Amino acid sequence: MSAPTRIAVLASGRGSNLQAILDAIGGGQLPAKVVGVFSDRPAAEALQRVAPGLRWAHAPKEFSDRAAYELALGNALAAATPDWIICAGYMRILGADFVQRFDGRLVNIHPSLLPLHKGLDTHARALQAGDAEHGASVHLVVPELDAGAVLAQARVPVLPGDDAHSLGERVLAVEHPLLIATLQLLCAGRLAERDGQPWLDGHPLFNPLALDSAGNLNR
Repeated sequence: MSAPTRIAVLASGRGSNLQAILDAIGGGQLPAKVVGVFSDRPAAEALQRVAPGLRWAHAPKEFSDRAAYELALGNALAAATPDWIICAGYMRILGADFVQRFDGRLVNIHPSLLPLHKGLDTHARALQAGDAEHGASVHLVVPELDAGAVLAQARVPVLPGDDAHSLGERVLAVEHPLLIATLQLLCAGRLAERDGQPWLDGHPLFNPLALDSAGNLNR
């Protein structure tokens, strides 16, 4: 039996996606091990979801500059020897040197149908734009904000009477199964990255995989 895939998680908030990963591991759905949770906010609730020995948390203001912070974060991550690094509600843009250091191993989950609505306040912006549907994307991390190749997406309808909160709750409900389904493919080695291009089962993936109602990803 192969060793479990080593997953490190970057989080700034409550850690609901981290909990989904932990639940999937505990339930035997994901052959993985969380080897560390890393945060820019020492009070982040996400940190409480793992044992103290798996927590790394430092505010960037503790360091002389952004480069010093990201060097410390990167060194801590490297010491955990992760196979994949998952940005799950991590609210800082990662610099080019950091991204290059972990190139091909960094994945982010973002609450919009990228390339639509990069950055913050995605639910309000989807409503303002009059979008008929909204959703979430799992993508590779590159230095440009939310611009890496999209691996998989889940879609939800925008309903009459929606506000940012109700739409956000509907998106969150599909974020978790989307992330787990994507991680299942990554852990199995079926989904991989080569020179910025996603590959699935040995073939280039030119369009994001789509999550169906059963929680499966399809071309």
